[in-house]
Amino acid sequence: MDDRSPAARGDAASRASAPARTLSVGDAVFVIVGIVIGAGIFRAPSVVAANTTSDLAMLLVWVAGGLIALVGALCYAELASTYPSTGGDYHFLHRAFGRRLAFLFAWARATVMQTGSIALLAYVFGDYAQEIWPLGAHGPALYAAAAVIAFTAVNLAGRGQGIGTQRAFTLAEVAGVSAIAVAGLVLGSHALPGFGAEQALAATLGSAGDTGAAAVAGGPGAAGGEPAPAPAATAAHGLALVFVMLTYGGWNEAAYLSAEVRGERAPIARALFVGIGVVTVLYLLANLAYLRGLGHAGMAESSAIGADLMRAIWGEGGATLVAALIAIAALTSLNATVITGARTNHALGVDFPRLGFLAHWDARRQAPVAALWVQGGIALALVLLGSLTRSGFTTLVEYTAPVFWAFFALTGLALFRLRRVDPARPRPFRVPLYPLTPVAFVATSLYMLWSSLNYSGLGAFVGVAVLAAGVPALWFCVAGEGGRPAPGREA
Repeated sequence: MDDRSPAARGDAASRASAPARTLSVGDAVFVIVGIVIGAGIFRAPSVVAANTTSDLAMLLVWVAGGLIALVGALCYAELASTYPSTGGDYHFLHRAFGRRLAFLFAWARATVMQTGSIALLAYVFGDYAQEIWPLGAHGPALYAAAAVIAFTAVNLAGRGQGIGTQRAFTLAEVAGVSAIAVAGLVLGSHALPGFGAEQALAATLGSAGDTGAAAVAGGPGAAGGEPAPAPAATAAHGLALVFVMLTYGGWNEAAYLSAEVRGERAPIARALFVGIGVVTVLYLLANLAYLRGLGHAGMAESSAIGADLMRAIWGEGGATLVAALIAIAALTSLNATVITGARTNHALGVDFPRLGFLAHWDARRQAPVAALWVQGGIALALVLLGSLTRSGFTTLVEYTAPVFWAFFALTGLALFRLRRVDPARPRPFRVPLYPLTPVAFVATSLYMLWSSLNYSGLGAFVGVAVLAAGVPALWFCVAGEGGRPAPGREA
């Protein structure tokens, strides 16, 4: 059964070639690991420590984050292996709920979610690059704009250059996080005065007991370095999970490479499982290192936990090293986001003739050239927005989160609908424990949607307003199409 849109099934001369299956499972793993391990692991652990009441509880929240990501990956593995497409979530929503909802998702991804993520990652890089080499008051914005331009250019040069850059940066990123983990685990018992081998072993094993008010009372807030208030234990653990899940975010981007990964028997599923496994192990090692070097209370009181650990071990040189690692982590995630984000714009151009220029796929470079140009331009505009608000990172986190989690929940619901309306479709991978697994995925996504609205400010409402602007854009794109069959679905 041919799942391509009528436009894609039409005159081949009017379209560039479709993407070829030339990526390996390893390439997809590099994208997953690179996009997930960002600056969050250098910031979120202090917030998580401040909102958990014991070492064991803190480590269990990180394990829970990995399990929740795995539950989502099981759902995405079925969708991506059954309906491989450069459109990823867009394609799944299109088949399940129709082209109008899918258009709104693609609009949100192009104007809010993916471009907003590119801009906020660029600001993370800019903030830390400014620490290493200051460029004046507008230094972070200048660094952020330069990063967007540079990595858009790398991917315009071709998919090989983009994936090659991703491999190099991911290796550097993993090596950096591993080095911090090893340094903390091996040398961390000497990092704090009076923190000897016995206490270090207790912290590492998570058996130091209840740290109570000392752990909860002093941690930094979501965006700044100010102490957070101590909520009730259950609410504290819920808030901790919010930050853990933000740190695990991005694994779903592998779906956008599903039409380009070679291999039989659901190769994208293998990439998801391996990628999430690597990330979970690295996150646990990093948190064990923080515990060994700083202790639970020290983690909760830190506003720059990675830098504080390395400063305690190696002095100011160690803190500078961490700043460089965070900059590399942000660039790694940024490049991966550029790679996957343009694929949705390409799929949108295939399905809506009035946006047909986005559908151009350069066969020689194996890249959606026009889609990359558009994505880069919007991301630069959001960098400017962040500069005008003078709180670029915080504004862009608020801007993206609610819209992201709303569509994440809808993608989970798409699995139920596609099982019902397309039961005969061959499924190389089927989610285990159906329907409990996708129910858990949807429920988690709805909880994260509520949390992002509850803890966000004005930026969240701006993001929702930009999503609403997609309604007149949809009207423009479908006006005059008459009775043409809906693309991406059988007529």
